[in-house]
Amino acid sequence: MTSKVRRIIDCFSDCSGCKTCKGNARQDMLNMNQDTNCDPMLTQGVRLHIQDRYVVMDNGIIQVSLSKPGGIVTGIWYNGIDNLLEVRNKETNRGYWDLHWNEIGGKGIFDVIQGTSFRVIVENEEQVEISFTRTWNHSLEGKFIPLNIDKRFIMLRCSSGFYSYAIYEHFREWPGFELGETRITFKLRKDKFQYMAVADNRQRYMPFPDDRSNGRGVPLAYPEAVLIVNPLDQRLTGEVDDKYQYSCENKDLRVHGWICFDPPVGFWQITPSDEFRSGGPLKQNLSSHVGPTTLAMFLSSHYAGKYMVPQFEAGEPWKKVFGPIFMYFNSAAYGNDPLLLWEDAKIKMMVEVQSWPYSFPASEDFPKSEQRGNANGRILIQDRYISNYCVIASGAYVGLAPPGDAGSWQMESKNYQFWTQANEDGFFSIRNIRPGDYNLYAWVPGFIGDYRHEAVITIISGCNIEMGDVIYEPPRDGPTLWEIGIPDRSAAEFYIPDPDPKYINRLFVNHPDRFRQYGLWERYTELYPEGDLVYKIGVSDYRKDWFFAQVVRKIGDNAYQGTTWQIKFELDNVDRNGIYKLRVALASATLAELQVRVNDPNSNLPLFTTGLIGRDNAIARHGIHGIYKLYNVDIPGTRFVKGENTIFFKQPRCNSPFQGFMYDYIRLEGPSTPC
Repeated sequence: MTSKVRRIIDCFSDCSGCKTCKGNARQDMLNMNQDTNCDPMLTQGVRLHIQDRYVVMDNGIIQVSLSKPGGIVTGIWYNGIDNLLEVRNKETNRGYWDLHWNEIGGKGIFDVIQGTSFRVIVENEEQVEISFTRTWNHSLEGKFIPLNIDKRFIMLRCSSGFYSYAIYEHFREWPGFELGETRITFKLRKDKFQYMAVADNRQRYMPFPDDRSNGRGVPLAYPEAVLIVNPLDQRLTGEVDDKYQYSCENKDLRVHGWICFDPPVGFWQITPSDEFRSGGPLKQNLSSHVGPTTLAMFLSSHYAGKYMVPQFEAGEPWKKVFGPIFMYFNSAAYGNDPLLLWEDAKIKMMVEVQSWPYSFPASEDFPKSEQRGNANGRILIQDRYISNYCVIASGAYVGLAPPGDAGSWQMESKNYQFWTQANEDGFFSIRNIRPGDYNLYAWVPGFIGDYRHEAVITIISGCNIEMGDVIYEPPRDGPTLWEIGIPDRSAAEFYIPDPDPKYINRLFVNHPDRFRQYGLWERYTELYPEGDLVYKIGVSDYRKDWFFAQVVRKIGDNAYQGTTWQIKFELDNVDRNGIYKLRVALASATLAELQVRVNDPNSNLPLFTTGLIGRDNAIARHGIHGIYKLYNVDIPGTRFVKGENTIFFKQPRCNSPFQGFMYDYIRLEGPSTPC
């Protein structure tokens, strides 16, 4: 990043003539875009051109063409490029809403949502909003998902982009179904957009889609992963491409997209709020990937499995608004650094976030700011083995989600969620909450478990609820005897090996997200070809000696073996009448079983078993976590001996190389002591 851009970013949010930039930070960045200095008195208003088969929105900065009445984005004209979307594709395969669904117990169906009716909702010089609807009736049973779907597109005056949202509605008398995924997809011109940016430290020149085809790419362990062997750009030879390497957590998935260098143009997808996304702030979703493709993900089972897929029963009414999201386009003059377009897109993202909830969507199903409510409070931790007093839960994630059990927000996918982080003093403010009934949930980095406030919180228009002090008592029975890892719902602190040099993505070499390299699960067999991992408390270092995932061992072609890890530790004294507590926090599980044995690895029955759990698939998809699970195991003192003890973690399921666990944190507590 250039010093000028860094100055602009640092000063932009509060620029009032500071010594650093002398008041020029805002103007420096805004000058990059032809629309940001737009004077409504001097510029064209928004125009709507309705033709037989197309509808065109035009504000003088961009033109967007949509099929009529289908509502498929067929063309985007901007900055002298006659179409930003892939002109080689069929018109139905350029920019579209889609979903994946099935009847209860039926096979999955992929559906590019085509409207059957077109309406103009708003048309004036300041704004155009248009609607493409598809209504359902019983004659369509088995052919289309039983939903009424209303896709909306909005263009504003002086805006270098357009908005889209959709309203999905299921009526009580309609049949049930499952909704596995829904999103917006844009497929860009491959001759123009070859540089992708997902984050400050995740951007690069990408392979062409042709590089994944036979003769240029070799499929690896699953279809999404391909080894590039003869790419059009020979600099990419020997790299692995996999769209899951560019996944993001919802909380970080605010802006991503592509840069064209000739002319310098950016194509960005901005999601200003997570309220309509499934799974809360830590849910991982796809972003942009080879195509060039850009996605706005609303609901998916990625990194969670079938438990995330909402099932709607016959007799269950449901309505949800997905979006609005913003498609943003920017440009730079020849001679300027095109990578500044990414910096500008981040600033535009911040402006959109601050503008949420938008005031301009016309649908009554999207409540405006004055129709929403707020909730405020302070969150504290009470753990007498840490302090006799409450501890401030700085950095806690605090949210409102539909009523349920503690932690149920992770799998919630039908309704809305609203999250924030507590400040350094533990205070939190959750703003612009849709009216409805919620529970208050929280989790605190550095502590295990989930908090849920017992009372249902009812949000009404204009309310400002003061929660006061909210006290979370994390699971704790006795003093810590030892611990492994950091309780942060991730396995990132553990040992992550270098990838096999044959299967590398150069972006992630010496990168904080080194876990995104392909094939790391196979490295375990190379490190432990015969015996399994043994970890000695007080001697081993979890950063070097605890492999990031307990995976299977490969023993032949398509042949695998379960693994048993050992934790060895000394006890100077044993309370044989007491109960010790083993806390095992899992960051991810995929078709695996955790069996716990103490000092006898060959006992027929384990002291504890989870049974078969998890469908996160985070091991294969380069995630460092999936769905968080906490298990609390009682260990009678009679199981321990004075001196050296061993706890065995056995994972016996071994039908696939991707079965296993990622651990978040493990702790052994001694028996409870008097207050």
